[in-house]
Order: sequence, then structure tokens, then C-alpha cells
Amino acid sequence: MPQSVLEMAKELTMAFFETGNVPPEDMQDTLQRTHATLTALKAQEAAGTTTALPAVETAVNWRKSITKHAVTCLECGKTFKQLSTRHLMRHGLDGRSYRAKYGIPRTQSLAAKETTARRKQMAQERRFWEKTPTFRKAQERDGNIAPKPEVAAPKRKRTPPTRQRKPARKQRSEG
Repeated sequence: MPQSVLEMAKELTMAFFETGNVPPEDMQDTLQRTHATLTALKAQEAAGTTTALPAVETAVNWRKSITKHAVTCLECGKTFKQLSTRHLMRHGLDGRSYRAKYGIPRTQSLAAKETTARRKQMAQERRFWEKTPTFRKAQERDGNIAPKPEVAAPKRKRTPPTRQRKPARKQRSEG
């Protein structure tokens, strides 16, 4: 028994959601676009035409692609904690061109909000800027001499032996 267009659209949207290609907040929009495409296909099938589908124009909202726990690549639809340079290179883009293509401000992080917040928290805890020579000179100049940060000696890697030596043989004494 053939399914209705709406039932097919629901099944397709749920499949997209279950595979992680559609975040929960975009389900309604995806359902509407899928329904419109299937309706257009059904109309073409009924008319017996083989022309191309009419383009369904939807403006890409980059704000919806960056959520609390994930960021969705607007090129391929995959979700990540951050869009790495390596991933963007697969699409022939870098961070600057990706932002320009989708109208994302250059100051906007291409990472999930939770990831960005965690990095900010770690930086505040470690206070990296206090370890820079520029900061230390400014502190000394202003008379606010901060205690020198403790720098742990780097751990030495233990290199495995290239080969194990066999114990030397005892020589027999002839006598």
C-alpha cells in the first residue's frame, strides 16, 4: 500500500535525525522542505514530465548550525564539536572562506558553545598571559611584581633500547 507524502517525509526526516544529520531544533524545517520536495516529485510523476525539480530556496541560517553541544557543517551536514581546518579543507575551504560563504562573522567561533566555554574556563584557570615576558616586564615596570610562575621541567621520554645485549659467555680456561 503506497504511503502518503507526509508519512514519507516524516520517515525521511526521522532517518536524518537518527543518523545525526539534522539537529533536533531543525527537524520541523527539514520536514517541511522534504514534504515540499516530495510533493513536487509526485506532481511531476502525475504529469509524466521529466524536467528538473524546482529549486526550493531556503536561506541557510548559520546560527542554527552552532548549538550548545555540536556544530553542523553547512557543506555536508555532519555534526562535530568543532569544524577543524582539516575538515573544511575536504570541502576546499578554510575558516575565512567558510565564514564568508555563509555570512558568518569573522569573530564567531566554529565550535560548539559548550566547547568554547570550556576552553575559556581553562584559559582563565591557567592564566597563560601571566607567563609571557611582556606581562612580566609590565608588572615589574608598574611595581606589581608577580611571583615567577613555576614551570615544571618537561618529562623526559624514555627511549626503548635498540637491542638487548646477551650476557657475555664465560671463557673456558684450559688447564
